[in-house]
Formats: sequence, structure tokens, C-alpha cells
Amino acid sequence: MDEGVIKYVGHWTPGAPMKEAELTELVAWRDRMWQAQQIGLYPNGIGYGNISLRRSAHSFAVSGTQTGHLAQTSVHHYTLVDDWDIDRNTLHCTGPIQASSESLTHAALYDYSSAIRAIIHVHNRPLWQRGQGVLPTTAASVPYGTPAMAYEMMRLLNQEDLMQTRILIMAGHEEGVLVFGPTLEAAAQVLYQHM
Repeated sequence: MDEGVIKYVGHWTPGAPMKEAELTELVAWRDRMWQAQQIGLYPNGIGYGNISLRRSAHSFAVSGTQTGHLAQTSVHHYTLVDDWDIDRNTLHCTGPIQASSESLTHAALYDYSSAIRAIIHVHNRPLWQRGQGVLPTTAASVPYGTPAMAYEMMRLLNQEDLMQTRILIMAGHEEGVLVFGPTLEAAAQVLYQHM
């Protein structure tokens, strides 16, 4: 089982959580996604789904690794990703928890366009199945959380109408669907429109 495993070289500086006011929207949307069973925990104990919000030109707040089982999260379940290098497969975060295993993918999208300010990665089997090849779809051979997936995001952004649809299917990541937008609400609306 390859799910839920961090594949980038993570450099984590343990630290205090971000201020509650900085995370209110992120916590609220993540917990809504959990209630809707778009983020959660499989029976085998592997968590799925993650969410992030741009903080600056070169940083974003993201849900921590292995938090999918939590019905409710707090500031202690998020970290600040403040440096990454896709070519070298490295990522640095600071906070009370290590960043999600999908954080390198989030970083690639934030690198691509300043218009991307919020990302929600969910698992939704029906949407994943019917969306493959219909919506922008990553190659099935590309595993999640790797530089290859980051480059695949770039390919889709350059070759598809992904900036307009703001939704993609991760063919090589069972049930994986990713939406993004200028706000978390806008990203969630894209997901709801396709469910």
C-alpha cells in the first residue's frame, strides 16, 4: 500500500501553530469536506484528502500528514510550507505537524499561477471514474506526491483548459480529485458542480 506515504524529502521545523484567525477558513472548509466524506480514513487506517491556502507568494498553509481520521481539526493540524524545490523533490515546513504527503503537488500549482490561492484534494470514486479522460486527467503511470506528479500538473495547466475548469482527475491516484480556485469556497463550488 502506497497511499498516505510522504514521498518528498521533508524538512520539518517543529514550531508553534499559526494564529487561529489565519486558519479559520481553512479549518472550516477542511472539516466540511470531512463531513461530506471527501476527506477521511479508509478502513485500513490510511487517511486521504488534504487542503491548502496560499499565505504569500512563496508559502501556503496545508493540512498535516495523517489527519484524515479527524472529524474536527484545530490550528495544531496545519503547518506552513515555506520552501520547496520540485526538481530536487524537497519541501520545508514549519509548525506543529509535518505537511501532507501531497504538498509538493500543491506547491506546483501555487508556482504556476498567483491566481491559484486555494486547493482541495479529495477522494471521490464516482467522480474519479466518470471524470477520467473527460476532465483534465493525469497520466495513470504518474504516482501522487512526486516531482513527476508536479510536472504532470504543469503539463495539464499548459495543454488543457485546466485554469478554466479548475478540476483534475489523478488517474494514477485511486479516487483522487483535485480542485482549486481563488478561494476555498470557489474551489469547493467546482467540486460540488461535478459531484
